[in-house]
Amino acid sequence: MNLLLLSNSTNPGQPYLDWPMDYIDRFIGNISEALFIPYAGVSFSYDDYEQKVQEALSMRGIKIKSIHHFDDPVEAVNQAQAIIVGGGNSFHLLDQVQRLGLVEPLQRKIKRDNIHYIGWSAGSNLACPTVKTTNDMPIIEPQSFNALNLIDFQINPHYTERTIEGHGGESRLMRLEEYSAINDIPVLCLPESCGIRIDKSGTRLLSSEPVKLISSGGNVRTLHHGIVDI
Repeated sequence: MNLLLLSNSTNPGQPYLDWPMDYIDRFIGNISEALFIPYAGVSFSYDDYEQKVQEALSMRGIKIKSIHHFDDPVEAVNQAQAIIVGGGNSFHLLDQVQRLGLVEPLQRKIKRDNIHYIGWSAGSNLACPTVKTTNDMPIIEPQSFNALNLIDFQINPHYTERTIEGHGGESRLMRLEEYSAINDIPVLCLPESCGIRIDKSGTRLLSSEPVKLISSGGNVRTLHHGIVDI
């Protein structure tokens, strides 16, 4: 498969999609058109989301069209040269993908036809076996938590170990340790400005800092930039 899964789209004070643009450019290669899936967007229109992503990618010669414009979204997936899935709310994204019958068409297109898939935040969560390790509030109940299952591990985007002084809630690490106590699928903890690229050469960690991989029972392993074994 050809997957580029990013923790986030934008860093504070930077233009939209600025930090990963070189990664996107190298990953997408000569592909000039992509199908955009905006369903993670909730507090703004799909048209606005499409425009925002298009403005960011146009400088690299990538033209996108959002799936919400198509009368037949399944056929839109079948004809796509590449697929880009934006961030937002993972539960809303998964719900719409399930309701429109897109799970199996997306799996076939990405696995069988080997087309390029780019996701950030919720779009990265969608590539996982489930959305159980998202940070998002379940504002809607999807048919199940099962996602595209393109990879055999979970991702926790926007990972941080920072806590608020005086706040009694669990840290992100504590919540992921709860997940690993009753689930066998490992979790890759992706801080901001980090991602992974998966292709025929293997799984490459795109990060200037070490990242954690939490496996069953709360075992923690540290991964470094470059080809990694997850």
